[in-house]
Amino acid sequence: MVNYGYELLEVCKEKNLSIWEYTLEEEAKATGLTREQVFEKMRKNLKVMMSAAERGLTNKIASVSGLIGGDAYKLNEYANSGKTLTGNFMVKAMGRALSSSEVNAAMGKIVAAPTAGSCGIMPAVIISAGEQLGLSEDDMVKGLLTGTGVGIIIAKNATMAGAEGGCQAECGSAAAMASAGVVEMMGGTPDQALNAAAIVFKNIIGLVCDPIAGLVEVPCAKRNAAGAVSALTTADMVMAGIMSKIPFDDTVEAMYRVGKQMPAELRETALGGLAITKTGLELQKKVFGE
Repeated sequence: MVNYGYELLEVCKEKNLSIWEYTLEEEAKATGLTREQVFEKMRKNLKVMMSAAERGLTNKIASVSGLIGGDAYKLNEYANSGKTLTGNFMVKAMGRALSSSEVNAAMGKIVAAPTAGSCGIMPAVIISAGEQLGLSEDDMVKGLLTGTGVGIIIAKNATMAGAEGGCQAECGSAAAMASAGVVEMMGGTPDQALNAAAIVFKNIIGLVCDPIAGLVEVPCAKRNAAGAVSALTTADMVMAGIMSKIPFDDTVEAMYRVGKQMPAELRETALGGLAITKTGLELQKKVFGE
């Protein structure tokens, strides 16, 4: 597997491959599985994602702590009301992102893509885009493979852990991966896919990780919804012909550097940001019974 985005683009151009095809090929080599077996393994991930993304839309799921729950259900009801500002598609995508986050917080089964804290973004984006575009399940699997290829490069050169790089590294990486996946699902080129990932990073750089009571619930769940929106709108931006002035590899490097510059209080320790506001501390006491 290549180490950088520019190398990925060179290989894809040389071999006339999409990112999803390259990722599939490399995973088959690394695991000794056939391309078909790798593809079916990713389909299983998609199935789990679909379940987690849909469950909260029709069931009021509550987290173990009680901090979050039922918001995906509210969004789905609102999406079906015909009164939304951004339309059924976008509101349902947000609902799916929240659903996966609620399932995670309720100790349900999710796919950490790339982390549990950002688990709602990839499913919401890939599934909603596939539905909107009238694409097949196979096409959604390809979108996940594209996102995976982009994610591997991020992991090699930066971090995807909130404890190391803030929420920009978790929800930022997930949204960048998802946007790249959607671009290829829409018929975009590998270059356009990496441009989408770069724009997402530029727009989310500096986002801290400040979970209330140290739990991956508040503000994490709503950041999943925001990340899904960012991924989808950025895909449209790129497909309109807009490119990132700062290349993908540079944005990954910048994200990592900014994450390292963040004080520990803003990297998942619950010692800064929203976690230590008056309400944040009150919620912490409520959760732990102090």
